Amino acid sequence: MKFAILVFPGSGCDIDMYHAVKDVIGNEAEYVGHMEADLERFDAVLIPTGASYGDYLRPGALAQTSPAIDSLKAFAASGKPVLGVGNGFQILTEAGLLPGAFLRNKGLKFRSGKAVLTVQNIDTPFTADYKNGQQITLPFAHQYGNYFLDEGTVSELKQSNRIVFTYADSNVDGSTEAIAGVLNEQGNVLGMMPLPERAVEEIIGGTDGLPLFNSILKRWSENNVSNV
Repeated sequence: MKFAILVFPGSGCDIDMYHAVKDVIGNEAEYVGHMEADLERFDAVLIPTGASYGDYLRPGALAQTSPAIDSLKAFAASGKPVLGVGNGFQILTEAGLLPGAFLRNKGLKFRSGKAVLTVQNIDTPFTADYKNGQQITLPFAHQYGNYFLDEGTVSELKQSNRIVFTYADSNVDGSTEAIAGVLNEQGNVLGMMPLPERAVEEIIGGTDGLPLFNSILKRWSENNVSNV
């Protein structure tokens, strides 16, 4: 399986994402610059966190003008998996691939640490290796982590089981319904604020993010590897 790591000016954790895919789960990974527009040759696209274009205007707003976005939309429409974490999640909302918008944290300050999440949906390409209702701990680092949705959209997400992660320990930053991760309608695009690529080895603080990457690989193998 070959992963594209989509890099924008200001992306800060592209190396972390590369390490998780290449060194930890042992799959092919390649950095793809935001001016490149060819994603067809990849099996999955990962959008790392950081501060794309310096987070000027709004986090992710300027990134959606990049030439790579049209290719990303076509890739998502093909049904292949797309994962955006942190600023990557913000980019996906600004590009219209996921619903909602991001506001500053309720405390109006940048926060980092670890968040306890509840896995709400395991019937996705990203969560098959978790258990339903499982609580996991992942790092986070954001100033615009307050995920906002209107009531109608929340109702729609609940009815279609598209809420994948919620905050279990606290919702300090104010996200609507304590939502930490959501899917698109097709079910192949996941945006989440906590950072699974920073939780793939015990030496860096735990492995609760590893099942997410293994789930992507598992679903791809089921769909693409023939039983001989």
